[in-house]
Amino acid sequence: MATTEELQTLVLTTLDQNQVIEDSKNIKFDGKPIDQLAFLGALNSLKSKDMVDYSPIELEFWTLTEEGEQVAKDGSHEARVFAAVPSGEQGIPIAELQARLGEAAKIGQGKAFKNKWISKKGANLVRLVDSIVDQTQKDLLEIKNTSTHKDAKLLAELKKRKLTDKYKTTSYKVTKGPAFSLEIKHEATEITYEMLQSGEWKNATFKKYNFDAVGVPPSGGHLHPLMKVRQEFREIFFEMGFSEMPTNCFAESSFWNFDALFQPQQHPARDAHDTFFLKDPANTDRFPRDLMAKIKVTHENGGDTGSIGYNYKWKEEDAGKLILRTHTTAVSSYMLYQLAEKTKREGVFNPAKYFSIDRVFRNESVDATHLAEFHQIEGVIADKNLTLGDLIGFMDVFFKKMGMDKIRFKPTYNPYTEPSMEIFSYHEGLKQWVEIGNSGMFRPEMLLPLGLPPDVRVIAWGLGLERPTMVKYGISNIRDLLGHKVNIAMIKDYPVCRLDKKMGKELVGLSE
Repeated sequence: MATTEELQTLVLTTLDQNQVIEDSKNIKFDGKPIDQLAFLGALNSLKSKDMVDYSPIELEFWTLTEEGEQVAKDGSHEARVFAAVPSGEQGIPIAELQARLGEAAKIGQGKAFKNKWISKKGANLVRLVDSIVDQTQKDLLEIKNTSTHKDAKLLAELKKRKLTDKYKTTSYKVTKGPAFSLEIKHEATEITYEMLQSGEWKNATFKKYNFDAVGVPPSGGHLHPLMKVRQEFREIFFEMGFSEMPTNCFAESSFWNFDALFQPQQHPARDAHDTFFLKDPANTDRFPRDLMAKIKVTHENGGDTGSIGYNYKWKEEDAGKLILRTHTTAVSSYMLYQLAEKTKREGVFNPAKYFSIDRVFRNESVDATHLAEFHQIEGVIADKNLTLGDLIGFMDVFFKKMGMDKIRFKPTYNPYTEPSMEIFSYHEGLKQWVEIGNSGMFRPEMLLPLGLPPDVRVIAWGLGLERPTMVKYGISNIRDLLGHKVNIAMIKDYPVCRLDKKMGKELVGLSE
């Protein structure tokens, strides 16, 4: 098979000798016909350089199929049926005809009936005419000899009977272009650094841009698996009437992250071994001064909350340290403060339900199940006279929407909730109860300094997002889900997430 370069040379030399190529199908290379698709590639390359021009020559012709060739030779199925039926009133039994002609009897019998050549008499077939003209055979012979037929409707019918088929051929008429030459000059596709340095670009011939060419369709955006699972959780919250908290600020003050949650300044979680502290800027004083004074008193001696506090000297400089937030509860404390301020302005308290699903940061060792950053799912409900029973009842409904219907609770300790409960669900696969989250009621030492009415209670709960996603998509190492080792292709290939009943049972045991 000739190469593109050999075909280009053949085109140019033929044009130089004959001025025009009337039909490229008459051109041969080494005595053999040329593949017209390869020939077109050579023409397009030459035309892009204005060396040649061409126009297509399209021809349509008909050929006989293998079955059509047999019919043209032996006669049509209907003619063979007629020939098999003897003259006279007795005719031939249908079963005997089918045994003699096989498949041809089934095909030709209907056509012979339609042409009124034969008729049925009892269980036999008899002739209605003495002789016939096998027009189908004659038509096929004409098509075989001429590659066409004057009756287009007949051609379509024969094609439907799979006796003929239509083909198209395309060849080309080629003429010289304005830049015709026997020498093919190399065209540069771009200006290179070396061309600029040497000045070669001044004399170089550049390939034209084809602005009409169809480019590669850009691939659309794809949601990360975490975002797919996150959306399913968001739908559950929205369905239950929650509002989403603004969590787009990762840098937070220790005041909102710890102090407003009644977490003492000597708590181990506030150490650099557990928390990322910012270096520049390292501090802030952007928090309400009146609220800061109340929280200071509450930490030191309990203030008006009925608590004795932590009995230590509270320091503003510790509260002002900037960190990467360790939990989204920092946003919850701020939202509850805003709710309290709204209550003061309007003189009436309106219940609120908030949720957030966003990134948090902890100075932890990275392994197959832990990262220094992950996503936390959190929900809070503020209303008057809420009890622990309300929290348990709501948890039961919430987790059932995730497909988990066997729920248990175990008392635990949290700095800013009392009472506090770990949430467990029965794992059908492991045949045991496994922890799935944490929950509790915010302490009065947290709520009263924020300015909420004394009879307002707040219930809250939280769980992680990464591990449910890992279970859903069969990921065993969290570093394959988030971070620099992530395979970008998996983001495109993974399917959408649906938290169905089966998924819900798999999710247990996935809390942070």
